[in-house]
Amino acid sequence: MTPDCDIAIIGGGLAGGTLALALAEAGFSVCLLDAAPEATHRAADFDGRSYALAQASKRLLANLGLWSGLAESAQPMREIKVTDGRVGEARVALGLHFEGAELEEGPMGFMVEDRHLRRVLLDRLADHPGITHRRGTRVTGQRAEPAAQVLELEGGETLTARLAVGADGRTSGTASRAGISRTGWDYPQTALVCAIAHERPHQGVAHQLFLPSGPLAILPLTGNRSSIVWSERRGLAERINALPEADYLTVLRPRFGDFLGAVSLAGARFTYPLGLSLAQALTAPRLALVGDAAHGVHPLAGQGLNAGLRDVGALAHVLEEARARGEDPGAAPVLDRYARWRRFDNASLGLATDLFNRLFSNDSAGLRALRDLGMRAVNATPGLRRAAMREAAGLTGELPRLMAREGR
Repeated sequence: MTPDCDIAIIGGGLAGGTLALALAEAGFSVCLLDAAPEATHRAADFDGRSYALAQASKRLLANLGLWSGLAESAQPMREIKVTDGRVGEARVALGLHFEGAELEEGPMGFMVEDRHLRRVLLDRLADHPGITHRRGTRVTGQRAEPAAQVLELEGGETLTARLAVGADGRTSGTASRAGISRTGWDYPQTALVCAIAHERPHQGVAHQLFLPSGPLAILPLTGNRSSIVWSERRGLAERINALPEADYLTVLRPRFGDFLGAVSLAGARFTYPLGLSLAQALTAPRLALVGDAAHGVHPLAGQGLNAGLRDVGALAHVLEEARARGEDPGAAPVLDRYARWRRFDNASLGLATDLFNRLFSNDSAGLRALRDLGMRAVNATPGLRRAAMREAAGLTGELPRLMAREGR
């Protein structure tokens, strides 16, 4: 069997599109299968969604030639302040304070709006001769042959590839069809996501406030705007999101506080049910998983996309090395190297976010005292604080080639 391409990627979101570009840059022929039409990804209006990109993720995007088109619309996160409080309570007891100036590599991360990142990525995908981008294409079946993965497409067509990669989200059909089960559970929380405009400048400071019902992140965007990721009890969150704009802001204000002055909505509002979802395997015969198809975690640390980009970097690194040695990119020993690299990190991130959410999303006096003591101890210990900052910036452990150095 002569495959139609080296790598077929199922899912045209940020993880799938970035992986397609990374592999095409390494010399592979790539077919990117995207169920959504292009117009869905290219919507110009700001829809409120933004990402906290770690320093290592910025490096990957720069090395793929994407950062030059994002730099002007990216807001550096110069400080991160973490507090533990209650609704309406003055936030005077600072638990953790991270300053980007303590890192030689620069800011810990950058806030980038979804619309800007997708547009730049789509433009690069369209320009690359090594990528066949098929939009509005659904995969309905798959089977692993000795030399290829055979994908059945809606309408009866088949496509063969030496390796297929599932990048199709938490409910990954690719993983299900391969018999990969998932471990996880739902949280009694829903994330309310929006962007706000505010009267005073944020100075590039990101805030993470832990409330009894769940964390509230206030993340700086360009101009006098911030992205809000606000976790609430599920039923209450749905009721809040259904409120008129003025009433929505009335509920938000006592949680948000007045440190940025008057606020107003600056985009659409969204809700996302929260849960933990970890694939029990990252590979199957001639198949690998990346992004949310491999792991879905609580957003309290803003690490979802960063973890997906680490998958992208690791898989691209492993496959590029295999190509240089003349190995089959879909061979089991090659895929085992990717799984070993990413398995522990993904499981650790899932369990850590789950633990922190459970530890902080309550109003237990004993736990409150314990967690506040722990945060203050980290804050008062430069070595621990710096280690936590480097971890958040994605600069620890074995880094893939695309994340180990600064790009253009």
